[in-house]
Amino acid sequence: MARVYNFSAGPSTLPVSVLEKAGAEILDYQGCGQSVMEMSHRSKVFDDIIKDAEKLMRELYKVPDNYKVLFLQGGASAQFSAIPLNFMNGSGKADYIITGQWAKKAYQEAQKYGDVVAAASSADKTFSYIPKTKAEDFREDADYVYICYNNTIYGTKFNELPPVGDKVLIADVSSCALSEPLDISKFGVVYFGAQKNVAPAGLVVAIIREDLLGNARDITPVMMNYKVQADADSLYNTPPCWVIYICKLVLEWIKETYGDLEGMKAYNEKKAKVLYDFLDSSEMFKGTVVPEDRSLMNVPFVTGDADLDAKFVKESTEAGLVNLKGHRTVGGMRASIYNAMPYEGVEKLVEFMKEFEAKNK
Repeated sequence: MARVYNFSAGPSTLPVSVLEKAGAEILDYQGCGQSVMEMSHRSKVFDDIIKDAEKLMRELYKVPDNYKVLFLQGGASAQFSAIPLNFMNGSGKADYIITGQWAKKAYQEAQKYGDVVAAASSADKTFSYIPKTKAEDFREDADYVYICYNNTIYGTKFNELPPVGDKVLIADVSSCALSEPLDISKFGVVYFGAQKNVAPAGLVVAIIREDLLGNARDITPVMMNYKVQADADSLYNTPPCWVIYICKLVLEWIKETYGDLEGMKAYNEKKAKVLYDFLDSSEMFKGTVVPEDRSLMNVPFVTGDADLDAKFVKESTEAGLVNLKGHRTVGGMRASIYNAMPYEGVEKLVEFMKEFEAKNK
């Protein structure tokens, strides 16, 4: 069977060359006589894999020397608890900007551990925009300000960071990781679940400024204590070895194919423009996000007719364009066009949308 174009929000499509290389090495990784899935995480062979992955991550993101790069487990959702347990320990206050379901879940979880408020929210318009904030919107003594940088479900993205001053800014970048350059020095913590843009499910990468480590509450589970993980070089317990290996291959693919994250961004902008230009000109399909806050990664759109939306999802699936059904809170459709989605896939989608519109006027 021919491969489909997979527009899933996650787990999502991976580069074909990465899958082919992993397949070629699945029984015998570089002559060691075993699969990465079988080898000890304490072995020299795996130590080289995880160190290469960290080196590439630091290179592509230009991570400053005073930041730790950690390879963790528990998904991004586990970080919803780990973040307040590790960092909300000065005033016991934190400010969250609510721009979608994942920011809201992180906010609700943090409320268990301290004085947490929503400094701004776009819930009033179904999270179809990024709320603009001013410095005075944030409490002077907040231990940190939290954002979800790119909102998978709603297709919005922070194109300007909130004006938090010298307060610690923490960002979940799960659905836009490695899609474009990011000035890590502007954040105290950046973290992302890998399954949307970096690797299969099972890995979380956290990039943390070193001076923030070491203040976890006594009740913090040891697996959620970032200082413990940093001191053990992400090897406190058995890490997701195979997923870290795939992450390394994806990082190599980005570097070899696009050179750096500027090149990756240019490619992503080229893909997104094809789809957004069509949505802006179509009489049937409409984007749901204000243009200035559009994501390069997640593009929700609707026809305005639920039955027509359902017909589109059914027929697009039959045409090999899969996982285009939108999230239930938005309806309609959503195309996730992550790094590994080829330009041809977006072209095929737009071509299908044009044909569907012509047939269903």
